[in-house]
Amino acid sequence: MISTSARSRRALAFAAAGLTALALAGCATESAAEGDGGQAAACAPEDIQLIGQVRNETNPYEKAWLDGGDEFAESVGLTQTRLTYDGESPKQQEQLRQALSTGNPECMVLNVLPNGDSDTTPIVKEADAAGAYLVTHWNKPADLDPWDGYDTWISHITFNGVDSGRQIAEAMFEAMGGEGGIIALQGILDTSAAKDRFIGLEDALAENPGVTLLDEQAADFDRTTAFNVTKTLITKHGDAITGVWAANDDMALGALQALEAAGMSGVAVVGIDAVPEAVQAIADGKMTATVSSDGPWQGGIGLAMGYCALTGELAVSDLSDEERAFFAKQTLIDASNAEANLTPSVNLEDFECGNLFNRVDGPVS
Repeated sequence: MISTSARSRRALAFAAAGLTALALAGCATESAAEGDGGQAAACAPEDIQLIGQVRNETNPYEKAWLDGGDEFAESVGLTQTRLTYDGESPKQQEQLRQALSTGNPECMVLNVLPNGDSDTTPIVKEADAAGAYLVTHWNKPADLDPWDGYDTWISHITFNGVDSGRQIAEAMFEAMGGEGGIIALQGILDTSAAKDRFIGLEDALAENPGVTLLDEQAADFDRTTAFNVTKTLITKHGDAITGVWAANDDMALGALQALEAAGMSGVAVVGIDAVPEAVQAIADGKMTATVSSDGPWQGGIGLAMGYCALTGELAVSDLSDEERAFFAKQTLIDASNAEANLTPSVNLEDFECGNLFNRVDGPVS
């Protein structure tokens, strides 16, 4: 069953005018054949445009995301357009507007990391109005959901930040022997990821009275900012710091550099994202733990969802609420499994139309 999106509404108007052939033709060389999803393909595969957008490629996790998108695109004979907006919300939205005004948006797939929760609403509305398929990751307002009238917003994918924040905290506390003082580096505060991960830390602290939170500062998920913030906190707290909790690996690595510059060793440092440099630091005994959210998989899965919808192999209207907004599975990486996770890789079977939701690990409530 085809959803009543901007694409299908136009098709119905054509049909009412007796132009059924044009409705089936759709965008460019649209196929009338049905895909495995039981609906007519909206676009010929060669006419599909794939776009991935993240903040920047200096963050290894976000670069790995776009690399995963490239691997999926190549597997279906297409090329991904890589967009970066440098953490600037106006720039992100302008990039997407330009993309939607170029080519045929009804044969377009957007796989997007919104800069903050408040950025998701305008992104979703513009993509839906243009008839472009969209998958968002990490950030959205709690009261905004794909099934609330957004027929081309396929899914919102995130990870249980409370769980990951707690997991790395517990690994750090264990390395500290259950006592000591820690500093916390928060991410961009207008993001669900930053908020939830810090809640996970707070939950872990409540269960470990021997550990004291000495200080917490926002470092915007950025390595250089984290380096400078950590230097300041080292000056303030000195040797009382026995652990550094960071809301992502880039900040953890910045903190590690600051600790090394100050001649401080034996401090437990944890992060999130499992970027190769952080995993190597864990294998080398310099960092304690991270959590993998599998950036390459994220970069490919959103494009794959849109591709399958456009080729008729996925009917968005048939998806459950849990499939349209879900937590994906994540993995704690510590000294026991760091060597096995040094190189991010893509399993193209994950992107087959029948496997798109194999990593669902619960609904986003």
